[in-house]
Amino acid sequence: MKKSLLVLVALITFASIAAAHGGRTNSEGCHNEKRTGGYHCH
Repeated sequence: MKKSLLVLVALITFASIAAAHGGRTNSEGCHNEKRTGGYHCH
């Protein structure tokens, strides 16, 4: 039972981290990240 709960919590946590965020992207699906000054693609 504890293991099932732990797996469920881990899945929910990683799913929320991996979810794409809103924002404008260029034709390649990339954009600048103002907070970090980086550039990344989805």
